[in-house]
Amino acid sequence: MPNPWTQASGPPVLGQDGGVVTLLEGNEFIVADRTGDVVPGTPQGLFFLDTRFLSQWRLRVDGVTPEPLDTVVEEPYRALHVLRVPRHDVADAPVVVTRRRWLGRGLREVITLHNYGSDPVTCEVALDVGADFADLFEVKEGRIFPLGRYWQEYDEEGFTHGLRRNGVRRAVHIRFDRPPRSGPQTALWEAPIEPQSSWTLCIEIGFSVESESVEPRFRCGQPDPPPAASPRIHGWRHSAPQITTDHPQLAMAARQATEDLGILQIDDPEFEGRRVIAAGAPWFMTLFGRDSLLTAWMALLVDPDLARGVLHTLARFQGEDVVPHTEEEPGRILHELRFTEAGSLGLGGGSAYYGSIDSTPLFVMLLGEMLRWGLGDDDVKALLPHADRALEWVQRFGDRDGDGYVEYQRATERGLEHQGWKDSWDGTRFADGGFPQTPIALCEVQGYVYGAYLARAHIAQQHGDTATSERYERLAADLKARFNEDFWLDDRGWLAMGLDADKRPIDALTSNMGHCLWTGILDEDKAAIVADRLLSDELFSGYGIRTLATSMRAFNPISYHLGSVWPHDNAICISGLMRYGHVEHAHRAALALLDAAAASGGRLPELFCGFPRSEIDAPVPYPTSCSPQAWAAAAPLLITRTLLRFDPWIPTGRLWLDPVLPDAMSRLRVERIPLAGSRVTIDVEGDDVEITGVPEGVRALREPRGVLSARAPADP
Repeated sequence: MPNPWTQASGPPVLGQDGGVVTLLEGNEFIVADRTGDVVPGTPQGLFFLDTRFLSQWRLRVDGVTPEPLDTVVEEPYRALHVLRVPRHDVADAPVVVTRRRWLGRGLREVITLHNYGSDPVTCEVALDVGADFADLFEVKEGRIFPLGRYWQEYDEEGFTHGLRRNGVRRAVHIRFDRPPRSGPQTALWEAPIEPQSSWTLCIEIGFSVESESVEPRFRCGQPDPPPAASPRIHGWRHSAPQITTDHPQLAMAARQATEDLGILQIDDPEFEGRRVIAAGAPWFMTLFGRDSLLTAWMALLVDPDLARGVLHTLARFQGEDVVPHTEEEPGRILHELRFTEAGSLGLGGGSAYYGSIDSTPLFVMLLGEMLRWGLGDDDVKALLPHADRALEWVQRFGDRDGDGYVEYQRATERGLEHQGWKDSWDGTRFADGGFPQTPIALCEVQGYVYGAYLARAHIAQQHGDTATSERYERLAADLKARFNEDFWLDDRGWLAMGLDADKRPIDALTSNMGHCLWTGILDEDKAAIVADRLLSDELFSGYGIRTLATSMRAFNPISYHLGSVWPHDNAICISGLMRYGHVEHAHRAALALLDAAAASGGRLPELFCGFPRSEIDAPVPYPTSCSPQAWAAAAPLLITRTLLRFDPWIPTGRLWLDPVLPDAMSRLRVERIPLAGSRVTIDVEGDDVEITGVPEGVRALREPRGVLSARAPADP
């Protein structure tokens, strides 16, 4: 049987002729066609905790499927489908059907038949119901093999479908406010409707896992919910900083970014008020280590508390033992948390997979960044032991051969073959197209380790622990010196993507080296060369920096990692370019990516194809790209921070702020940035900068912070 963690392709294309409609609320989503139907034999369905609780949900009126007229997604969790019942004897069919649905710990659907004719009609209304309880991986990969003990129950109030599989009992409970005929696969009603009148049916769908029941948030018999966002999304919208600018592409992308990050947040049910970020919709509405850490970092400008939730939740699932089949190791930060076969409705019942080489150093990097943003002492005290265990993993398990570099090699054939962010089976290649053998030390991973060492040194320095600070400063300096010697390709003029099992440089020209600018591991004399390479015709498409250069044998503009453009990758490269002072390069890449966002209505997809802008004047979508996707959504926010050159270091009483706007942008205002208990507002108009709300005891400096500093600045 195929293994989900080694899947070579992306998720399936959901659309049929009319496309699909996806609603999201926390860790629940529904994918349906434009009629509102969930069509069997497709990846559509009603999903909760990574399980498809409904695999069929089809409405028929007088034996036919109503025709779609319009679909309005009023909020991420709420939609209206408008349909008509076709008739061959008249041009204008008199019966119009509306399906209103609200998603929230289940589903409420209200089906209304309107008779706009001059004669009474009696319609037969039928709902076909199916529940296969397939897990998300099975649905994505089209390998549904019903296993377990299945049962069905029905009475005049509705149907229950259930399955006991691998010792876990799940059920979906469907309740109608009108008693149906027949069941449990099909519910039937006779609907007599007078002229200019209507007939209505309300349905509630709830879930249960083992003995725990989930009651729908929206119930039949209650007044229709007001046309407003859910409390969670409403609160997020109200508290998120406002970004206004005379650059329409940034304004549009920033608004959409804030909205999408609100949609993708999920709650940790074991800790009230603790929020984390899911990787992407609809298939990755769960916690990923690398994705959540990078997204949280990129979104610090709008909500540092999201990063706090990510750190605490990942710490809770930090590896304890050596478990080869999940690649768990002591101190390792997970790659992915799934609810598949979980016996609980909370995150604690999830199934974790740890096959990521970069989540663990990124965890320490983010903790260090959060300290600079003013993370409270109680949080630092709680998280610091986890950071130390993470660094122990880096040196004991991450550095497999003791050469000082962190490399990956999967512990099981079930695991991911490649465990960096380019984790597709073919995403790591030599310049000639050959496949390197593992273990592989990726260049950006060494940058993350360097950043983690510096973060730990800064934390120790802040706490007066001179010995620990000096130890990690030495480790960082030694790693940087050896890295610039071993990974730099003098004959090529770029950084190797990595080192293979024989310590041969993987000599492909890739975007990975931009991450080394972001972390500061690259020597300054090489940074200018890398900056020019990133913006060369080989790597830069005109809409963004490609993952692989056009001059490489394996280049393919419609591949997943071999020539496509990833917004999060670009945002990190842009931040790195700005850190080393390559302002024009950063501006060019940022404006290109914002143009790409504008071409898709402001929402950046997970990735898009790497065709040159000179040949195709719009970014070409990648067919199975997630949208919205967390780190793509956060990319405009990191770009905004990069343009502001906004770098707080609260414990030392400093805030570096030195905005540098591109010529296409003369005004940028960011209101209510949350920082150390205050709300900072920055107003940039040409060369004039005004800042208000700076926390007490913090001094704003009109200069960029040097990326290469190994030591924290002394207190003012």
